[in-house]
Amino acid sequence: MGYLVDKSLGHYNSAMSDQQPPTPSGQLEREFGVPFPGVVVDPARWTQTALKAMPETGHLDFPTLFGRTAPVVLDVGCGNGRFLIGSAVARPTYDHLGIDTLPVVIRYARKRGNQRGLPNLKFAVLGGSELVDRYVAPASVAEVHCYHPQPYYDPAQVGKRLVTPTFLAHVHRSLVPGGLFVIQTDNPGYWRYIRAVVPVFFDFTEVKGKWPDAPKGRTRREIIATSKKLPVFRGTGLAKAGLSEADAVALAEQLPPPTFDADRRLRELDRLG
Repeated sequence: MGYLVDKSLGHYNSAMSDQQPPTPSGQLEREFGVPFPGVVVDPARWTQTALKAMPETGHLDFPTLFGRTAPVVLDVGCGNGRFLIGSAVARPTYDHLGIDTLPVVIRYARKRGNQRGLPNLKFAVLGGSELVDRYVAPASVAEVHCYHPQPYYDPAQVGKRLVTPTFLAHVHRSLVPGGLFVIQTDNPGYWRYIRAVVPVFFDFTEVKGKWPDAPKGRTRREIIATSKKLPVFRGTGLAKAGLSEADAVALAEQLPPPTFDADRRLRELDRLG
C-alpha cells in the first residue's frame, strides 16, 4: 500500500525502525491516530510471515506455503501491510501474500504480522510485475489488490510504471474465473489511464466514497491523502469471463502504455506516505 519503488526512505527508517520498543501483548497500535488492524498477541503465539525466497523454477505452491487449500489474496505493493494484515485478521479462511520492493517496509509488515499470530499471512520483497508474470500460476488466486502504484514523475522513468496492459493481462490470468481486482490511486493522471485500460480485462466499477470496512483508509498512503483532503480514486473489477490468456495478451499489445503526465506538483505527498 504504498509506492513500490523510488520512495524516500527517511520517514520509514525513523517511523518504522526495528529498534522501537516492543509493543506489549494485547495493545492496540495506532498510525496517524488510526488504529492498526489486530492486536499484539502473547509471544508464544507469534508466527513467521517471512517468505524469503521464490521458487527457482515454476510457480508458488500456495497450499504448501500455507499448509492448506484456501482462497488466496495478493497485495501488490503492500507497503507496511496495513490492508493485508487487516484482511488476514478479518478473513481467517483466506490466505494472504503481500509483496513490495522496499525491504524496510516489508520488515515492518512482517514484524506486525508475526506479532499478531497470523498463520494465513506471508510477506516477500519482490516486484509486482515479476510476481504475476513468473510466480503465480494461472487461475490460482481469488483476489489481487493494488493500492497507490508509483506514478513516476520523471518522463525518463515512465517505463517503470506498474499498471500496464501486460501487467493487467497477467493479473487476469492469475485470477480464478470471476476473481476480484482492486485498484486505488490518488494520482488523477494514473486514474484516467486506469479507467481507460482496466475495463478491457475486467468488468470494472468505480467505487464512490470510502471503503466501508476502512472509512479512514485501507492504507497508510490513503490515510495521509484523506487527512490532506486530497481525492482518492478507487475501483474494483471482476475478471472478464471467456477471455483467454492468448486473447488477453493480444489485447495488451494493442493498448497504449502508461505515458500520462503524473503532475510533478503532487510529489510532496510521496515524501509523507
